[in-house]
Amino acid sequence: MRTLGAIEAGGTKFVCAIGNEDGTVLERVSFPTTTPEETMGSVRAFFEGKGIEALGVGSFGPVDPNKKSPTYGYITTTPKPHWGNYNILGELKKHFDVPMEFDTDVNGAALGEATWGAAKGLESCLYITVGTGIGAGAVVGGKLVHGLTHPEMGHIFVRRNAEDTYEGKCPYHKDCLEGLAAGPAIEARWGVKGTELGTDHKAWELEADYLAQALMSYILILSPEKIIMGGGVMKQQQLFPLIHARLQELLNGYVQKEEVMAGIADYVVYPQLGDNAGICGALALAARALGSEIR
Repeated sequence: MRTLGAIEAGGTKFVCAIGNEDGTVLERVSFPTTTPEETMGSVRAFFEGKGIEALGVGSFGPVDPNKKSPTYGYITTTPKPHWGNYNILGELKKHFDVPMEFDTDVNGAALGEATWGAAKGLESCLYITVGTGIGAGAVVGGKLVHGLTHPEMGHIFVRRNAEDTYEGKCPYHKDCLEGLAAGPAIEARWGVKGTELGTDHKAWELEADYLAQALMSYILILSPEKIIMGGGVMKQQQLFPLIHARLQELLNGYVQKEEVMAGIADYVVYPQLGDNAGICGALALAARALGSEIR
């Protein structure tokens, strides 16, 4: 087994790990995302002397994942202070002379779940994180989806619920999906963090409506064989049956597939890898940097 390094670079915290090609995490550490200088110093300190043979990086974004672009490996137009237009991959290459693979954190998590988790053995899946922001990564035909840029599924527009007067939190679009349904929007709308709301609070019906609307669009456009929903907000497990019911209501029988009709509880699921989805995905990216396809 080759020794692989993995970085899940989140807007709130960085997770770094040492693992191998079967997805086993041998050592891991996490620390808050502060300034690039301080955070990347902690990253370097963790990996120094560990003998990694490749490094996979899944980063918060937006990022540039296009290997032909002059800004490949950059975090680009993020609103997070100090990190805009930051060359994270270039900084790592200054210190570690090993093959590297770079992608979004959610694409990484999608790859992790497709390799070792809830979508293992399938050709397609969608991984969605609902937390400080909302983002999604997609595997289609066994490959991560890229194009003009990477998918930005958290910024689609959904129909505003008739009972919702909150203007929206997104600094770019106000009431896109992220602006209405991410963790900060829940807190701004109700005045407390989601973790402080009761499981029967009406906030969760509203949240399920917005998330189910988004899932309907993703299903109709991408037809994923599995949808995996992670992130801090999705730890509210009461959301899943609400999303299942609302999604079936919205689809209204249009998609006549067993997975959506009778088996929806096994179709829209929590990550099988739990909080390791992202870091395992970074291990899978590291394996790809060595030319290995672990599927």
